[in-house]
Amino acid sequence: MAKILIMTAVEAEKEAVKRGVGDEANINVANAGVGPAQAAARTAFALTSDDYDMVMSAGIAGGFKNRAAIGDLVISERIVAADLGAESSESFLPVDELGFGSSVIVADASSAQQMSARLSENGQVVQTGGILTLATVTGTEETARVLEQRYTDAQAEAMEGFGVASAASEKNLPVLEIRAISNLIGPRDKENWNIKEALATLEKAGVAIKEIFT
Repeated sequence: MAKILIMTAVEAEKEAVKRGVGDEANINVANAGVGPAQAAARTAFALTSDDYDMVMSAGIAGGFKNRAAIGDLVISERIVAADLGAESSESFLPVDELGFGSSVIVADASSAQQMSARLSENGQVVQTGGILTLATVTGTEETARVLEQRYTDAQAEAMEGFGVASAASEKNLPVLEIRAISNLIGPRDKENWNIKEALATLEKAGVAIKEIFT
């Protein structure tokens, strides 16, 4: 049976996943903290405590308009450090083009397919594609449009996925990011956020993880 580490940013996300997963000995849910740096550090530390077979980053997120709606669940195909690079006078240059590494970690395709299929069978609306990681989340329509144009497969954005995935990659472990959509990306309008629904959706993801991996 695979030993799985699931990292969430905050306690509310952790508790939602744990309600879905239940008390399964092979699944450990831990807090990554907020942002890619803290998430990478805490994930790396957590990976020293046991011999894990897979790592997941899970939580709520913003969805790109007309790609992922509030209440949808997004399963990663790519995990992208969307602000890792340099500005130029003409465009943003990702770290890949600068020759300093890669801003993309490919998610485990088999797990993504299994999760998407099981969640769909359970009646959950699922989107698949890129999930962006940013240290500063988007707060304007202009930035949202730029990101949509730059990353045509992007469904959602959050703050921890690439950090978690980086730590997993250092140990050659497969990784997956799972995000429940609580709001649409653009101007911050908390009145239109639905965190309660997103956490309930995240709990459903936990149920699917339990059904597939235990």
